[in-house]
Amino acid sequence: MSPHLADAVLPLIRTRADLHRWSAANAHGRQMHDAIDILEESVGSEDPAGVYAVTHKALASALKVIARADDSSGIIGAGCRRLLDLHPVAAAAAQVPPRKLVDWMVAFQFDGDVDYFELDPVAYAPALGEEGLAMYRSRLAEIADTLEPVPAGTVQWDGANRHERWVLEWNERRLAVLDRDVEAIIRTHARDRKVAAWLQDAAEALEEIGEIDSAIDWAGQAARFDLGHQALRAADYWCALLAEHRPGELLAARAEVFRRWPSSSTAAGLYRDAEEAWREYREEVMNRLSDSPRDAVLFALEPLKDVELAWELAHSLTLEADDVWERLAYQYAKTRPLAVLPVLRRLVERELTQADAKRYRAAARRLATMRQIAAGGDEAAGVARFVAELREAHRRRPRLQEEFDRAGLP
Repeated sequence: MSPHLADAVLPLIRTRADLHRWSAANAHGRQMHDAIDILEESVGSEDPAGVYAVTHKALASALKVIARADDSSGIIGAGCRRLLDLHPVAAAAAQVPPRKLVDWMVAFQFDGDVDYFELDPVAYAPALGEEGLAMYRSRLAEIADTLEPVPAGTVQWDGANRHERWVLEWNERRLAVLDRDVEAIIRTHARDRKVAAWLQDAAEALEEIGEIDSAIDWAGQAARFDLGHQALRAADYWCALLAEHRPGELLAARAEVFRRWPSSSTAAGLYRDAEEAWREYREEVMNRLSDSPRDAVLFALEPLKDVELAWELAHSLTLEADDVWERLAYQYAKTRPLAVLPVLRRLVERELTQADAKRYRAAARRLATMRQIAAGGDEAAGVARFVAELREAHRRRPRLQEEFDRAGLP
């Protein structure tokens, strides 16, 4: 192991500090990423065996750290994944003996300190070579043979050896990709085809091996599976595949996706990809979005960037969403500032229906904006009276009075 590299990296990974505090865990996680930057830069420029040894130790230490940390922000977990990505690259460069690597891979997955990270045999294939892969498959088969059959009528994850079964299934899927076996990919990824996400899994695996036509087909099946969120996510992936590989089919797909899930986001995708053909879809899109004032106004604001249309829709469709009204008001104020004063007044009144410091700050901020808009005009006196009325009406709320003072309100 390279002493210089180890001294630069490992102290930034290891720690005895209490990481149950969120802030402490985040700070250490950022420090870990600094260490991983050093490791990644060392690949190809340092002694390969030394880089692998340090990477291996860093990964082991990182897993011990995350096992006792509050990683709610995911910073430490992201560092662990970076090390897991680097490990097979360093192993291949260092020409780690296949048997030694297989022993570690099996131990990591079946007897590791934590069980929420996977190893990808596809990534390790260059390091394992044919001999190592055969050995690895054999070890997995031996473990599978030791498991008791899943009783009929039960889900395999409900019985004993749940973790082992999950690891074996994961490896079966990734080895199917490694083998570029289309039938095995469909069998292991789509499974019983009862979940839209599984159909997308099959599509992504097929894309990975370059079977683009099949990937597009499976992604389309996933998008049309039902109207759930998994199908919608698959629809985004389906459109991305078409945009890259079959652009001539993209517009029809975007229209289909919008019709299945009419929203500001699906309308935005259709608008972006329609280009000159947008006029053919505009009336249909606006009519469908009118059922959802929020989506209609957001779509007019972005991506149409038609503030006048958004303002008209907000009133004609009786928009209720305060957050959208606020976005619209600040945009409309750029051209017709006085027109937004009634909107801001209504938002302030709604904020103060509940006793909450965060709402007080929002109300104070909007009142300050109202004063700025009305300054020097006939409306200034009306805004001042409104502030005075609120101060009097909420005189028993000292925190509100404090927030008003901080905002410079009279």
